[in-house]
Amino acid sequence: MRLPRLRTDGRILTAFLALALLLFLFLRLAWEMSEGETLPIDKTLMLALRASDPSVPVGPPWLSNIMLQLTALGGAPVLWLVTLLATGYLLAARRAKTAGFLFASIALGMALNGILKDLFARPRPELVAHLVQVQTTSFPSGHAMNSAIVYLTLGGLLARAEKRHSVRIFLLAAAIALTMIVGFSRVYLGVHWPSDVAAGWCVGAAWALGCSLAARALQRRQAIDPPGKGP
Repeated sequence: MRLPRLRTDGRILTAFLALALLLFLFLRLAWEMSEGETLPIDKTLMLALRASDPSVPVGPPWLSNIMLQLTALGGAPVLWLVTLLATGYLLAARRAKTAGFLFASIALGMALNGILKDLFARPRPELVAHLVQVQTTSFPSGHAMNSAIVYLTLGGLLARAEKRHSVRIFLLAAAIALTMIVGFSRVYLGVHWPSDVAAGWCVGAAWALGCSLAARALQRRQAIDPPGKGP
């Protein structure tokens, strides 16, 4: 009779371990970046995506156009639009507490990215030509981190409300794929070092995982709505 409880506790413990690992990886990346130890691999990977002319990315011309469109999926306008639509859906479904939790989680996560950027103040790479305009600092990548926060949080929320295992896997896989595509596009376009993107993925995934654990705890206390149910 205690097996479901044990399985739940095991999943929570696994999630905590994954959270700790992601934070450790970020701190390790931040330390090595500040010491300049990531530059060799950063330069190698970035140049691998360029032809003999550093201003020309590898691949056919249409690939650059596709990357310019895909990178917008991690931009603030698109992410806020997705967040507002998801929040509006939850409000329409009479799940106001979950809507508030979702909006606050994403807003705070995006604010954290700005704080980290100001803290590390890493300049943008100048090794290759930028194929898109940028204004902020480089570490961690805002597109990579914020897309992980938004898409992984939403993917986890939708998966928790879905009973079919195959659908849950699809939702999480789609969220991960979107996050990875956005991050790769930033390196391809020459506006981020690979370590910036990796750091953004680590913090964004850790934030989404932490929010999932917090949501689970709040649902047990009935502070927010259970998955798939309104008040």
